[in-house]
Amino acid sequence: MKHLLTLALSVVSIFCTAQKSSLGKVTVAELEQKAHPVDASAAAAVISQIGNVSFNYSDANGFMMVTKVQTKIKIYNKEGYDQANISIQYYSDGSSRENIDISDAVTYNLVDGKIVKTKLKSDGEFDEKVNRYWSRKKITMPAVKEGSIIEYEYEVVSQFLNMVPDWDFQKDIPVNYSEFTFSAPEYYVYNANMRGYLAPKYTKTATQKSFMINSKERSGTRAVHTTFSNDKVDYLENSSKYVIENVPAMRDEEFVNNIHNYMSSVTHELSSIQYPNSTFQNFSTDWQTVTKKIYENDDFGPELDKTGYYDQEIAPLIAKLSTPEEKVAAIFEFVKTNVKWNGYHGYSCNDGVRQAYKNKAGNVAEINLMLTSMLRFAGITANPVLVSTRSNGIALFPSRTAFNYVIAAVELGNSTLLLDATEKYATPNILPLRDLNWNGVLMRKNGTSTTIPLMPSKASRETIALICSIKPDGHAEGQVRKTVTDNMALSFRERYVKMNQDQYLEQFENSHGKIEVSEYVRDNESDSYKPLIETFRFTQNDAMDIVGDKIYVSPMLFLKTDENPFKMEKREYPVDFGYPTNSRYSISIDIPEGYVVESMPESKSLVMENNMGSHKYIIQANGNKIQLSVNTEINEPIVPNTGYETLRNFFIQVVQKENEKIVLKKA
Repeated sequence: MKHLLTLALSVVSIFCTAQKSSLGKVTVAELEQKAHPVDASAAAAVISQIGNVSFNYSDANGFMMVTKVQTKIKIYNKEGYDQANISIQYYSDGSSRENIDISDAVTYNLVDGKIVKTKLKSDGEFDEKVNRYWSRKKITMPAVKEGSIIEYEYEVVSQFLNMVPDWDFQKDIPVNYSEFTFSAPEYYVYNANMRGYLAPKYTKTATQKSFMINSKERSGTRAVHTTFSNDKVDYLENSSKYVIENVPAMRDEEFVNNIHNYMSSVTHELSSIQYPNSTFQNFSTDWQTVTKKIYENDDFGPELDKTGYYDQEIAPLIAKLSTPEEKVAAIFEFVKTNVKWNGYHGYSCNDGVRQAYKNKAGNVAEINLMLTSMLRFAGITANPVLVSTRSNGIALFPSRTAFNYVIAAVELGNSTLLLDATEKYATPNILPLRDLNWNGVLMRKNGTSTTIPLMPSKASRETIALICSIKPDGHAEGQVRKTVTDNMALSFRERYVKMNQDQYLEQFENSHGKIEVSEYVRDNESDSYKPLIETFRFTQNDAMDIVGDKIYVSPMLFLKTDENPFKMEKREYPVDFGYPTNSRYSISIDIPEGYVVESMPESKSLVMENNMGSHKYIIQANGNKIQLSVNTEINEPIVPNTGYETLRNFFIQVVQKENEKIVLKKA
């Protein structure tokens, strides 16, 4: 199987008595509780969540994997209502599927001092097709209100023994009790991989088990005689049990690529199979073996060798181009223009590159393997690169399921260009943010592979020139020219080019201190190879405070950083900016006639250790003009948690400096 079962529980929270709580047992005290005893800010909490994976044998199917999960959640306020929307993803490709059943879904409320129980009706359960391989079972719990307790149980029966669901001990809400047991027959060996900063208690046991094999044998020619037999098979069942209590909520702060990467969890991956009197099957592997198997897959490597469907168009396209760079750019734009992404991830083709080319649409693999093949056809050294997107998490352990995406890499001399033709506004080495997830794996024809960084080393630049005048009545008006490049420009184009301009300006005005924008012009919005430029006039009515004969104004006006994005005192996971940035602001302010500068902020330079970043604030007054230059650099796209305190203190000083005010007084 190419894909691994992913459990998408949109619920996971409860009460707090840090102990195992059975379904059907709800007390008045639990329902009366108004806030979580440890985390008063929690909108909901998991009282308990208990999971069990085991294997059942039948003559018809052999061993089947059975996953049972019981969940009990306390809802404290309206912000916790979304915990009542449960979604469980399961494998379903039409010809084969997992069977899922949700039962004992109940909501408890306290009405006039009595516990009222509301069961989920059948019309509250839905099935939703996600893509070719996956579906979702969804339920919405009934009669949910502030103070409710919800509970439900589900069971998944699967023939896909390599698709053990991940178990998350930590959630975005507190978890009072979490227990997970994984039990497998001795024939199957699984590797357990722990993730996160909290370690559950772990116990391992072995239990003698048995199953019956029922068989029948027919004999005779004219009179057929059937003999039935029952054989008992003894085997050892190996169990791993994980228990953790009083788990704090995992807060999704600013600049996190995927908070799930850092939540406490455990995964189990099939390592080997050894049936009695059968050949040993080894699935344990390294990255080199993983990538080689992926490359040899019918839906991957062979697709790169197909050329007949495009050669009559690519050959004339590159015929008059002399340099490799020109050929790369021409083919890249050809693919982006002619084949649209259908939104599906995956490193395997669904319908194949030929069909995608014919349909002018395909999934990630079909588009970027097609691109790689065309580049090779043009004599360019091009290879596919396996990627795990930000939403998929960081690929920590060797597994074909660690990846869910593929892009192209071009090697030109000593440089490597990364290309993703699924994004209309991408350019060579400017990848969509979803791709920027630590490292990828470049695969070559000869079966070798190498790790390649996905994070940009070149800083995206933002340059703003602001000229304005301060009016005696307390407002400011002026004009702005803003230029952004590379990943900043790509992110802007992805989000805003298709947006209605009036809607964009309303959003822009509200996010910049409710300024009023006029004469707005945007240049190069569709030309990805040029910087994106915005120019406009503005009026800021609350730009300053007037006290007596003095005016107090921040010289950065609506461009200042209002608050520190890093609020937690400690952080156990990295800060991910996505890409390095360099922001330069040049501000010129005319002060009102009849006023002079009484005081203004001092110029100051801040530099973080290890060259992580810097902030330079240079200000001076010349007659009735104030000139301010602010330059902020973030040099490291990913800052480890060990650098968090430095980064937080840096931004504390940045916010303080940018909010300091000039004092003007009447002459």
